[in-house]
Amino acid sequence: MTRLVVVGNGMAGARLVSEVRARDPHIRITVFGAETGRPYNRALLSNVLAGTMTPGQVRLLDAEWYADHGVTALPGVEVTGIDREAQEVRTACGRREPYDVLVLATGSEAVVPPLPGAERAVAFRTLGDCEAILDAASTARRAVVVGGGLLGVEAARGLAGRGLPVTLLHLAGHLMERQLDAEAGLVLGESLAGLGVEIRTGVTVREILDGGVRLTAGPGAPGAGTSGPGEAGELAEPAELGEEVVEADLVVLACGVRPVTRLARDAGLAVARGVVVDDEMRTGDPSVFAIGECAEHDGTVYGLVAPAWEQAAVVADLVTAADKTARYRGSRLVTRLKARGVELAAMGETHLTEDEAEIVRFSHRARGAYRKLVIRDGRLVGAILLGETPAVGTVTRMFDHGGPLPANRAGLLFPGLDGGTEADSPVRMPDAARVCQCNNVTKGQIRSCWESGARDVAAVVAATRATTGCGSCRDAVEGIVGWLCEQEGIPA
Repeated sequence: MTRLVVVGNGMAGARLVSEVRARDPHIRITVFGAETGRPYNRALLSNVLAGTMTPGQVRLLDAEWYADHGVTALPGVEVTGIDREAQEVRTACGRREPYDVLVLATGSEAVVPPLPGAERAVAFRTLGDCEAILDAASTARRAVVVGGGLLGVEAARGLAGRGLPVTLLHLAGHLMERQLDAEAGLVLGESLAGLGVEIRTGVTVREILDGGVRLTAGPGAPGAGTSGPGEAGELAEPAELGEEVVEADLVVLACGVRPVTRLARDAGLAVARGVVVDDEMRTGDPSVFAIGECAEHDGTVYGLVAPAWEQAAVVADLVTAADKTARYRGSRLVTRLKARGVELAAMGETHLTEDEAEIVRFSHRARGAYRKLVIRDGRLVGAILLGETPAVGTVTRMFDHGGPLPANRAGLLFPGLDGGTEADSPVRMPDAARVCQCNNVTKGQIRSCWESGARDVAAVVAATRATTGCGSCRDAVEGIVGWLCEQEGIPA
């Protein structure tokens, strides 16, 4: 019997375990998790911070699932070493667990800049961090969030939504500079300001004080920022143009993440930014795989849900021999901002200029709207959609499929305009359209599931896993289920 050991019981590890068990009921599975308690959906922590979800609602597999499926789960047991020659892992408590196949799903850890007073701040990375922030926010008068990448924006909006005055500090000249161009970053900042978040860009934090943050103002370094893995842009040295203190009794750090690679490095496996893997997600040791945020495939470390779950499916196919030809070829990334009152989707090469690509752009700052298409060789290679727009589903599908675009480009940004693409709706959406990016669920699969008896959203979610990733597709799933029920005269 094959002995599978998984190190890491987060989103990637938990998904791998469930994928393997769905394919093979006999493989012996042991999974170690450094965090205590059940695995949870890290992508939904911003919803917990905002109060739109509870900690219990973001949990994944429970103890009963492991027991029912014959999986040995060891939460709170840290793996400290890998003996590749003996094919076993060692834990902090002295346990030695043999393996035939080892999968590293150790994820990432928060970057905590070596700032004076950093111990006074709370990093925003884990469920425990989230609960600590909420506890502090219950008595805080003002909050500061350091880092204007995706996670920092979500944290700032979540705290502001609870009525807490929030200042968001960012080194670069605009928010989310890795995903957005300067104008989109400006529009996003103005939208957040209208929701109660004070935005300060081009600033460098020097020290975290007992009652605030000491900073200097200066131009953000080109390309600097906090949203990418392993980045700690707040530590760059802009020209010192003045010093000030921003008052706060809660400081949240969202200064990026770095892959957790110590185990792999100590075991002699190749490590660059992440654990280096091939198209099978295999390391240089054929018995050892790596998936999720700790893995580096073709020079890229992915920090989103969909790639981790795609990688888990490939490894599950290979380990169980369900599909020996399974390979991971990389992912086309779509970043969705999950902040109440702000709609944002960014994908692909958003920073190309008009000398490099065809650019179609619309901006209406007063309404918080910005739409941009980046087109090369007649195909969509990047897009930014900020503000409420019915075009997001169509644009995402065209980016995902990489097919030729219609001649009327404006019709993509403004569905229905002058015979352009019709607004997204369950009626117009083809069955092949991918509704849930994280779980690769199409409209046709939802329809088939509904026709098989799953007549409400909860049943569809249970059968397809749609909405269980980043959660941004929930409105679309609800719309499809509602439309199907309406066609049959069934109350949704």
